[in-house]
Amino acid sequence: MREQLILLPGWGLEGAVLQPLAEALGGEIQVQVPALPRLSSAAAADWLDELDTRLSHDCWLAGWSLGGMLASALAARCGERCRGLITLASNACFVASDAWSTAMPAQTYAAFYQGCQENAGATLKRFAMLCAQGCADTRGLSRQLQGNLACSDEASLLAGLRLLANLDNRATLASFAGPQLHLLAEQDALVPVAVADALLALLPTGEVDVVEDCGHAFVLDQADTLAMLMLDFIRETNDA
Repeated sequence: MREQLILLPGWGLEGAVLQPLAEALGGEIQVQVPALPRLSSAAAADWLDELDTRLSHDCWLAGWSLGGMLASALAARCGERCRGLITLASNACFVASDAWSTAMPAQTYAAFYQGCQENAGATLKRFAMLCAQGCADTRGLSRQLQGNLACSDEASLLAGLRLLANLDNRATLASFAGPQLHLLAEQDALVPVAVADALLALLPTGEVDVVEDCGHAFVLDQADTLAMLMLDFIRETNDA
């Protein structure tokens, strides 16, 4: 029986953005790309409860950006029911604080949240441009991302942003005993690549690797490279 992997999308974008990566992985493993919950609550427990209810167990959990943070929290909750964790362009804490400095500045996040309150559509387009920044074809990738913007209502978009600010996965990553791989993008405008060492220091076991010459949207820009790294890690884990 082939390995199963659940791949969670990020904030503000439909799961279709992850289809190239899912297809690149799909020759060897079974990949499911579920939609994120659409909730007005920003409580992590509510999001995890819904995901835990409708997702398979005894499989690999993976995710991009917010999806990676949720996958991390869900992996810790599932424990041995999760075969392993892979995150893509995901931080332990999305917003910087005294306790975790290598993340988005709190002022930048506050301005982004306010922008989403005032004009969600314009903010989503700006977000797509930030995701594409650092990739080879920034304009083309930005247009592609804008074609996959989430149709969520404003309340769920804002709840997702609050969730991003509230999630703190430091203890979560440290407590999950299963295999972990965290892939960062060298030119990421949203998750600083400098967080690599801090992430690695949290892990009981696992890897943190940097993919060069790409930005936050490397799930589209570098789908084949990511698939190769992910599959290699899964194979190595199974052979150990």
